[in-house]
Amino acid sequence: MARDQTDTTPLTSRNELVGWIAAGEKPKSHFRVGTEHEKTPFTLDGHNPVPYEGNRGIKALLEGMQLLLGWEPIMERGNIIGLHDVTGGGAISLEPGGQFELSGAPLDTIHQTCSELMAHLAQVREVATPMGIGFLGLGMTPSWSRKQIPVMPKGRYRIMTSYMPKVGRYGLDMMYRTCTVQANLDYSSEADMVQKLRVSLALQPIATALFANSPFTEGRPNGFLSFRSEIWRDTDNARAGMLPFAFEDGMGYERYVDYALDVPMYFVKRGDTYIDVSGMSFRSLMAGRLDNVADERATMSDWANHVSTIFPEVRLKRYLEMRGADGGPWKRLPALPAFWVGLLYDEASLDAAWQTVKDWSDEERQQLRDDVPRLGLKATIGGRYIFEIAKDCLALAHSGLRRRARIDRDGRDETRYLEPLDHIIATGRAPAEDMLEKFDGVWNGSVEPAYEEYAF
Repeated sequence: MARDQTDTTPLTSRNELVGWIAAGEKPKSHFRVGTEHEKTPFTLDGHNPVPYEGNRGIKALLEGMQLLLGWEPIMERGNIIGLHDVTGGGAISLEPGGQFELSGAPLDTIHQTCSELMAHLAQVREVATPMGIGFLGLGMTPSWSRKQIPVMPKGRYRIMTSYMPKVGRYGLDMMYRTCTVQANLDYSSEADMVQKLRVSLALQPIATALFANSPFTEGRPNGFLSFRSEIWRDTDNARAGMLPFAFEDGMGYERYVDYALDVPMYFVKRGDTYIDVSGMSFRSLMAGRLDNVADERATMSDWANHVSTIFPEVRLKRYLEMRGADGGPWKRLPALPAFWVGLLYDEASLDAAWQTVKDWSDEERQQLRDDVPRLGLKATIGGRYIFEIAKDCLALAHSGLRRRARIDRDGRDETRYLEPLDHIIATGRAPAEDMLEKFDGVWNGSVEPAYEEYAF
């Protein structure tokens, strides 16, 4: 979850919102990749959720990380809720159920992303292991009920917890029981943004299938390979989904702004106070039509915060966020940015990917999105199994990364980070299928071994 913004510049027109997104444009030489991943803390003794308070809780863990890193604490009403690297690096934040998120810095290569990840995990282990805390790399908590999971002391989550059950079945599961890995990529122009948005929206179910890693709920198979992805189908469809309008003629920054203006808000933040405006649109806030903030003018930070609470499969801010993948073990995390950088940052691969998806209809894209959580690589579109499409896309990603030719100290390019996906294609099996086989075999019908095998 993004860190709340504090730009109090008053907004006067829709054009400023369009300009805010357009300001994300960068020359290709300045393209970067940011990687975010979430992981679930658990007690090494008993595999239970970790509370916020206490000398072995999330608060103490964050305080220990602050001492180790020297990062600035992010505070809310006296509670530490995250850490921020003021030198331009990343941030650590808390998801609603205590999931620990690293929002990585914008980096030049996947090699740097991998180094950032390894350093972060080493730092977390240094503080967490003596406290008896481990971290799990799955798309969803495999054994806990929602009632077991603690609530983090963040005002935005209190508002969301109240609102979510009004707009979908699974919003609270999304908040408290899921984890993702996400890649954030740049665009050079409005046309470049549109092409990347269309390709990545159409192919997001491919990433979902390749990273599917959440087949258990409360200790039992749930009938899905990515239940995390299924959860998003019934969380809040006013702010989620496949954005069919992105494929219409005239798509650009203005069209996305018009969409975002009408997505219901959660909150307006003033100082340390979150004002509940759930269900109201940003358009109404700009027009001064919200009774409980009648004296407040919309600000640029209101807009930035609002845009961060829209949850489509690909999100546009001042960069594009790939949101379709389950969290996973550490070796698979750099594979996600490697996959998308190889596809989207190389013009030949991007054009070839567009040729693959350009004739898919809105209905076909939606059907694929609906089928993938259960069927994974066995889902079909246009008469083809997406296993075949995933294989083609992975080949394009390899080609794109080879042409990028970013070499590490051992003389290897970024294709090395695609190896976990190469293995999935070679076997034809999503990670969740391997887990289900273990559950029926060596795990003897228990998910408890996951806390050893899939821990960071």
